[in-house]
Amino acid sequence: MDREIPLNIVRKRKGRSILIATFLLAVLFGIAYATGQMLKPKVYAAEIEIDTVRMGVVENTLSASGEVQPLFEQIIASPISAAIKIVFLTEGAAVQPGDPIMELDKQFLQIEFEKLKKQLELKQTNIAKLKLELDKSYFDLVITDSIKAFRINALKADREYAQRLLKAGGGTKESVEKIENDLHIAKLEKQQLENDLKSRQSIIKASIQESIIDASIQEKDLEELEGKLQQASITASRAGVLTYVNKNLGLKVSEGDILVRLADLGSYKIKGSISDNYLDQIQVGMPALVTVGGEKLSGSLTQLNPAINNNVVEFELILEEPNHSLLRPKQKVEIELITASQNKVLCVRNGAAFAGAKIEEVFVLQGDGTAKRQQINTGFKNAQLVEITQGLKEGDRVIVSDMSKFKNTPSIKIQGLP
Repeated sequence: MDREIPLNIVRKRKGRSILIATFLLAVLFGIAYATGQMLKPKVYAAEIEIDTVRMGVVENTLSASGEVQPLFEQIIASPISAAIKIVFLTEGAAVQPGDPIMELDKQFLQIEFEKLKKQLELKQTNIAKLKLELDKSYFDLVITDSIKAFRINALKADREYAQRLLKAGGGTKESVEKIENDLHIAKLEKQQLENDLKSRQSIIKASIQESIIDASIQEKDLEELEGKLQQASITASRAGVLTYVNKNLGLKVSEGDILVRLADLGSYKIKGSISDNYLDQIQVGMPALVTVGGEKLSGSLTQLNPAINNNVVEFELILEEPNHSLLRPKQKVEIELITASQNKVLCVRNGAAFAGAKIEEVFVLQGDGTAKRQQINTGFKNAQLVEITQGLKEGDRVIVSDMSKFKNTPSIKIQGLP
């Protein structure tokens, strides 16, 4: 016959069973947690880049490329068509105003100059002859006019005498009429002679004026040719460094061909280019940053070329420090054109984790040594910073390096965090 088990023993057995079950559940949970931790993706802190969200200024920029060029560059073109005779200096030579650089063969030009000079002398001689002829014609006019005047006065006297004789009955009417006709003819001849002489004077004056104008034009041509002869000796007009010299001795160059480039290598500008897709965002006066040797130099856009070549727009920047020690001729640089700026906004360092979209997913470090995937909204961006408009707060630590291999992972474990 079975005996009834005392109640206190039953209670003890129940308590022991509960303790054993609880212990087993804890062990199972611990094993599961440890297994989960072991299976969770891991990354070493040394392999990633981490930045802290902070308040700052974010400038929205457009990336462009550029080249360092001398702020001032003078192009010396050939003043004449001639052959290169002598080259005194070559590229890299420093020059001062008046230093000779090259000499052009000016023999042919010298011959032309002498020919033109003689032609001018002939014109000037012809002008002098015309002036003498004009003076003579004036003198002839005065003398002839005086002679005709005397002739007319004599005929007037004869007419008065003939008229008195006619009244006294000692003359004839025909004699008076003849004298009057002779007087009328003399007056007409005087008038005709005066008109002929005046017309001749006008023609001579016009010829003199024309010759003076021709001579003046030829004088200017001669002065220009003389200037070209002087310019055939190519010299530096200011201090600088020669960046190009045509050294081909004997080469025939035409008027206007480039012979020398002279640059001031103490100051520089930046010539940049960017895709024409951004043309509507670019304007003269906008600020810019130029990265040179790891340092950023401030400047502004001063010239925009309206022409588009191969879908590229060219522009020029003037730097606040055009004589910075890091600048070198033809040095390639990176340019950031600043289109807008935001002050006192949340931002984090730009890195490979950001794809450039308005909505991004990044890994945010948690307190337990893990990083959790989180969606965020971004605003202004540049090469250094990304504005955070939603999803993060100041002080959050974000992985900014490339995490594309964990794109389907909700969280990862970070090992070796300081």
